[in-house]
Amino acid sequence: MDREYPYGKGSVRLVSSGWLAERLGEPITIIDCQPNIHDYVQEHIPGAVYLNEGIFRCHSGGLPACWSPPPAIEHFFRSAGIRTGSSVVVYTGVGAYKGWGDGLGQTMTAYSLARYGCRDVLVLDGGLDKWKAEGRPLSAEYPEAGPSGFQADLQTEFFIEYEEFKLIKDRSDVLVLDARPPDVYEGQGPWSRPGHIPGAVNLPWASLMNDKNKSMLKPDAEIRELLRTRSVTPDKTIVCSCGTGREATNEFLLLRFYLGFPEVRIHEGAFTEWVSHPENPTVTGKNPR
Repeated sequence: MDREYPYGKGSVRLVSSGWLAERLGEPITIIDCQPNIHDYVQEHIPGAVYLNEGIFRCHSGGLPACWSPPPAIEHFFRSAGIRTGSSVVVYTGVGAYKGWGDGLGQTMTAYSLARYGCRDVLVLDGGLDKWKAEGRPLSAEYPEAGPSGFQADLQTEFFIEYEEFKLIKDRSDVLVLDARPPDVYEGQGPWSRPGHIPGAVNLPWASLMNDKNKSMLKPDAEIRELLRTRSVTPDKTIVCSCGTGREATNEFLLLRFYLGFPEVRIHEGAFTEWVSHPENPTVTGKNPR
């Protein structure tokens, strides 16, 4: 691998399995966000507490996938023992019991931790699957957790809301990335209308990840080549979008924190919010450039 760990700058960085193994037992909160609690019950990294990514979203107004209000998040973070100024390691996996994991659980959780004010979020590159493949220790014991005095500090500069997004999305210095799979971007997904937001460029989140482990980034050289083909450059304002905001967290973390692009935001409402406004057009087909 062509990177040194911890990798990145700011409130979210990547760490390796070796880095974490050397620090087991230290005062670091480890969050297991495997997709089903039975996966955690069967096996997890020693000392990890379980936090399902589903807590981060709720139905609000007319939209089904809005980020939860800070007071609700404070309750969950406090019960998990998360403290604002402490290091928090996040990982996921395919899941030994259910096998539902797609790798996005850890980027969704890491983004949300930082969004609500955690200052040192560490994402385990390769997740639980790499940890297991290396023969590192697993546990079925449940550690003590919480309570803490966590107070949310919403990082509003991380995300862009609908009215501003609509205002700036077509500017020449703005690039909207759609992180969904190509077939959904180009045609019909589960939404009421097909295609994508006009002008959005498709950069599938999975194309940035290891082919066999979707919790592990590809080498930097491969990632930078993919970015080049989509004209993703640090002189632009990059808006990461997708279907409901979840897939976009992968590219937001990569560009803003790991690679250090200066102007990166996430369109949390994403395509779901866009098509909730009947006047907004959508287009089908391949990348416009």
